Amino acid sequence: MVIPQHVAIILDGNGRWAKSKGMPRNYGHVRGAKNLEVICEDAYHMGIKYLTVYLFSTENWKRSREEVDALMKLFRSYTKTCIKTARDNNMKVRVLGDPSALAPDLQESLRKLVETSKDNTGLNFQIAINYGSRDEIVRAIRRVASDCRDGKLLPEEITEEGFSEYLDTAGIPDPDLLIRTSGEQRLSNYLMWQLAYTEFYFTDVPWPAFKKEHLQSAIEKYNNRDRRYGGVKEE
Repeated sequence: MVIPQHVAIILDGNGRWAKSKGMPRNYGHVRGAKNLEVICEDAYHMGIKYLTVYLFSTENWKRSREEVDALMKLFRSYTKTCIKTARDNNMKVRVLGDPSALAPDLQESLRKLVETSKDNTGLNFQIAINYGSRDEIVRAIRRVASDCRDGKLLPEEITEEGFSEYLDTAGIPDPDLLIRTSGEQRLSNYLMWQLAYTEFYFTDVPWPAFKKEHLQSAIEKYNNRDRRYGGVKEE
């Protein structure tokens, strides 16, 4: 079985899962964070080299103040845990998105996480926080425009490959497989440039309940796709 090099996941359904258990939404986010640690290890042992997850979108600021505050508190705790996990598991972490809207202490924790793991050679783990694909592309265009203004780049020299180097994912291969949990079937402003030729897999399983066997099922479906033309392979 071919293992995709890069898997991207939209971690959906934490709140709904918690509600189904008669628990507050934040309980689902806490359990989802713990599950992410497990799936990272499972992915690495399965041979996946890059794992990119959608933690918090630019649109998530529209949620209730109570939920946003709870999420930020969780991110603070998760980032500190992730520093230890990255060290113990030789995991290299990168942050996608615009951290400037986050609290200074959380920005510093993310910088420390990236810096202390930059030389690790295990799983490449990308976390998208305050990330939106449209925002990412606009920020990249601004950098391209600035380089053109400064004479570092001519407009006719702009290529798809060159533009990709201005994105948050510069140096990272595009995802081979996108997984979205909890039944929704949309991109939600996630990696729209990078997902141009990616295979999509949607499952009704909410993220806190997503296990290794569900990841294996997604990879099995991926293996049944015709990567040349899209769609299911002919018998």
